[in-house]
Amino acid sequence: MSSFKKVSTLLCILFALWAPITAVMADDNTDQSSSSSATQVDPAVELPKMQVVLDKIKGQVSDVTDETQLGELNDMAVELGENANTLVQSLVPQSQQVDAQLAVLGPAPQPGSGVKETADVTTKRRQLLAQKARLDDQIKQANALQNGVNVLSSQILNLRRDRLKNQVSLNTGSVLSAKFWQPLYNNPIDGPKIVAFADDLKQSVLLSFSPGYRFGTVMWFIAAVLVMALGRRYMEEFLAWVSINKLSEGRLRRSFLACAIAVTTLLAITLCCNFLALAFARHPDVADDVSDLVSSLVFQSILAGLIAGLGRAFLSTRRPSWRLPVINDDLAKALKPFPIVVATLVFIFQGLEAFNRAIETSVNTTIFGNGLTALLIALLCLMMVIRTRRIRREITVKGEDVERSRIAGLVDIALILTGIIILICLVIGYVGLARYLSYEVIWVGILFSTFYFLHALVIDSCQVIFSTNSAPGKLVIRSLNLSEKTLLQLGSLFSGLFKSALIIMLILLLMNGTISSSSPSEILSRIIDFFAGRGLEKLNLVPSHVIMALVTFIAGIYVVRSIRNWLDSDFLPQTTMDDGMRVSLVTLFSNIGFVLVLLMTLSAIGVQWNKLAWIVSALSVGIGFGLQEIVKNFISGLILLTERPVKVGDLVTISGIEGDIRRINVRATEILLTDKSTVIVPNSQFISQNVRNATMGNAQGVVTIPLTFPLDIDPVKVKEILLGAFADNDKILDTPAPSVSFKDLSAQGILLSVTGNVSSQRLISSTRSELLFEVLVRLREARIALSSPQTMVIEQKPLESDNP
Repeated sequence: MSSFKKVSTLLCILFALWAPITAVMADDNTDQSSSSSATQVDPAVELPKMQVVLDKIKGQVSDVTDETQLGELNDMAVELGENANTLVQSLVPQSQQVDAQLAVLGPAPQPGSGVKETADVTTKRRQLLAQKARLDDQIKQANALQNGVNVLSSQILNLRRDRLKNQVSLNTGSVLSAKFWQPLYNNPIDGPKIVAFADDLKQSVLLSFSPGYRFGTVMWFIAAVLVMALGRRYMEEFLAWVSINKLSEGRLRRSFLACAIAVTTLLAITLCCNFLALAFARHPDVADDVSDLVSSLVFQSILAGLIAGLGRAFLSTRRPSWRLPVINDDLAKALKPFPIVVATLVFIFQGLEAFNRAIETSVNTTIFGNGLTALLIALLCLMMVIRTRRIRREITVKGEDVERSRIAGLVDIALILTGIIILICLVIGYVGLARYLSYEVIWVGILFSTFYFLHALVIDSCQVIFSTNSAPGKLVIRSLNLSEKTLLQLGSLFSGLFKSALIIMLILLLMNGTISSSSPSEILSRIIDFFAGRGLEKLNLVPSHVIMALVTFIAGIYVVRSIRNWLDSDFLPQTTMDDGMRVSLVTLFSNIGFVLVLLMTLSAIGVQWNKLAWIVSALSVGIGFGLQEIVKNFISGLILLTERPVKVGDLVTISGIEGDIRRINVRATEILLTDKSTVIVPNSQFISQNVRNATMGNAQGVVTIPLTFPLDIDPVKVKEILLGAFADNDKILDTPAPSVSFKDLSAQGILLSVTGNVSSQRLISSTRSELLFEVLVRLREARIALSSPQTMVIEQKPLESDNP
């Protein structure tokens, strides 16, 4: 506030110096009084002072954010302009007096005319001419200063109007107060501006019917009517014919027609507004404020056309069987007027804001327009829900089924809450917040509706283009020489890419776009700034950054999980990768994705990386002590996923534990034992210890049964029995064939070992059990016994006593 005191002091000094001007204007009957006032106020001294004051006010405007301070600066600028005008009025009579004196002296004689004048007359004329030039220059400076004040006042007004849109926490007064409705019945500031604009608008219409423009105006008007009445209908009918006769059967026809309805409605409304603009505002003499308003309305027609087109595509009352969402026909007919009403309200109120900017209305008028916009949109949201519920009750009374979904219930709740909150904000005086919520609910509806139709169109198109039974799919197979499996993989890939792109664009538009954005280029620049990491330049923990970070985190987690599920269940199963490789890729993608989501969240919240050096240092110390094992296991997990010494599904043995690897997580690996229990082993043990991977090099298993027979058996016959038992078992592979090895000959008997191969390591235990049963049965039938263990019994007999 010290700068304000300085400016106020300068103004007070300046006003004190100008006090005699009032006396001069009140008593200007004599030339002596005018000359004395001129000597009292020297414009050559005062004009630079006024320019300094104006520059200081400009500097204050660029730094001030408070609404009250902006109002004070605007009042100071207006008062400075009035003083500059007073100075001009004091200088003009002096200039006229000098002109009169020069007229008395007459022009200087031409050389060679023979007329001579005295030196006094020549000197007097020279002095008067110099005085005239000085006065004209001072008048010019004062007028320039006054124009600068007017421009600054207009800029301050526009700045206050724009900040009313963004400063949602500013209390501007309740809609129930008389001050809010004052612009309707008592508006001395904006009334003349509105009348002048009405005159300019009337003059524009008259110019459009002037000679040379009358025929063009009529033709452009007829073209607008034809486009709106007939062009939209016949274009929609043509696209419906294309959908029925040229597209493959399936959901693609419905999604294509829904998008066609939205696009044709958008084009019809936009072209109609453009043709009307060309009809009534193409004359070069049209006023600038009218031209600016018409240009803004043409741009707003795109948004209104999009709202109306999406609503017609959703309801599809003319073709109920082609309706993409599941909506009861009676309910769709009841909701038919609402899209047109919403589009009309948005067009009118956006045009009203453009009108306020064009004629530079006061802040009170701007607040009135914003409040009226929020009030009508809130009432419309509540009316839509009330009408929807009434129609559903009527349908239920008739005994018909009412299609209800969770999304429809959430939409109803969101509309009710939004409408109630907007009304509460208007009552307590937060008009800016109410306007923000009213426009945001429409913006969110536009984005989700557009996403719904584009998502359906993309999925249905991929299903048709990459289908093995469709003509486009067969053409792709013939052109690229692809297999049917590869074509299905391409379909899943492109479908996933397009869905991810749509989701990302939806998130970015939700965070960076608004319904009142000036142009698509502004939204695009915001998205580019988001990806460029401009938020990392400094650390600003403001509520908007926190909300954006929260939305980024939730949306990022959702996108990563969606892509992971798509890879796991849709794309990778159609490849030739084994289960372990697929699980490793999915896990690796998840880890990288979650790290990127974390970085994007920090970027959205405004974290500056060079400010985190102390955190990194603290983490380094912590890693050296408490986090060492965690980091070691994490790095080991990455090595396992990339180098893949073991993978999911392998049969491993580590530290006496044998089982199948079920999952490789970031920190530990889960091993499923034969008794269905799970052992969690840290990843570092797989890197630092000896690990037996039974399925790494060869998936086949070997069943070996050692048997000991007595020395008196027939080895050849026993060999035939053992090989026959192995050969008759279905699990024993023919190649390599089973074999019997003579291992040892000892006092215990003959040691034979029979060996056979099975297709999997996991079949060894069960196959060994079956073969043991079979071998024992066949040996018993052949009356061949196994060697019994030899035991040595040492018995001490009692000593015989000598008989006497």
